[in-house]
Amino acid sequence: MSAELDAWRKGGSFFLYRGHRIFYRDRGHGPVLLLLHGFPSSTFDFDALWPALVERFRVVACDLIGFGLSEKAPNYPYTVKDQALLLGALARKLGIKSANLFAHDYGASVAQELIARMQEAAADTEGVLRIDSVCYLNGGLFPDLHRPLLVQRLLAGRFGKFVARFTSERTFGKGMRDVFGKSTPPSPSWLADGWWLLCQDNGKVVLPKLIGYMAERQLERARWEKAVVESPVPARLINGTADPVSGGHLADHYAAQVPNADVVRLAGIGHYPHVESPDAVLQAFLAFHEQRGALRDEGPESRNPEPESPSELIRIG
Repeated sequence: MSAELDAWRKGGSFFLYRGHRIFYRDRGHGPVLLLLHGFPSSTFDFDALWPALVERFRVVACDLIGFGLSEKAPNYPYTVKDQALLLGALARKLGIKSANLFAHDYGASVAQELIARMQEAAADTEGVLRIDSVCYLNGGLFPDLHRPLLVQRLLAGRFGKFVARFTSERTFGKGMRDVFGKSTPPSPSWLADGWWLLCQDNGKVVLPKLIGYMAERQLERARWEKAVVESPVPARLINGTADPVSGGHLADHYAAQVPNADVVRLAGIGHYPHVESPDAVLQAFLAFHEQRGALRDEGPESRNPEPESPSELIRIG
């Protein structure tokens, strides 16, 4: 585990959702920003952006159940729709009624479900989180355009549990390198941390259940595509065009289908723009919110810094 991951881990806490421990971090003041991570990783992917985001937002980062530092229950009925309910439960715990979303990969599907729930609900429906804006990173917003890797297809198949069992750190690293840009490969430290997070709590066992999101995208296609094409909130897509899974082909389709589409293309960047080119992603993300007039600098004295002695936090191990 790197020093950065150790600090990330120690700076978080846990809450219970359906009896399972869920890891989250909550720092800063201002508009609420909810970070939604991808498969098979965690919110630690946003670590490079975290200090700048916390200066401007109240940032909530939650490892969804089955991912990262959250519990990986082997018999849990993992679905994207349930992950949205989990985030609703966390929002209620933290007294949050509305949030901006910053969503990558799997997290983009969770964002679509949150927006779809808001579209379908009456204005005063209790328990529905109001979404103020969404910024998507590479993800399967349109399921027919999603180009899964071979290992993802195998995990989703009848022998998925055997594929998961024999997944190694080497095959994990190769899969990640295959979706990064050629000139922006993942660092050995990032790969090592990602593998450590995946394996925590016997995490390989739940991979075939988590990959069910690909089938769920097809089942919920109409609702989730409506959440994008008829978005009731301001939206921007930041897209690494060199991504073989959800890259330039996704950005082109998004631009053609979404009225007044707001797309920022990052040439040469792959599936993890916030890891590969954090400065460019941060610039595009903050510009989106500045154009909306949503940012305000409340001054350092009003911000909530990282705790020096987080004795109140539940720790792993």
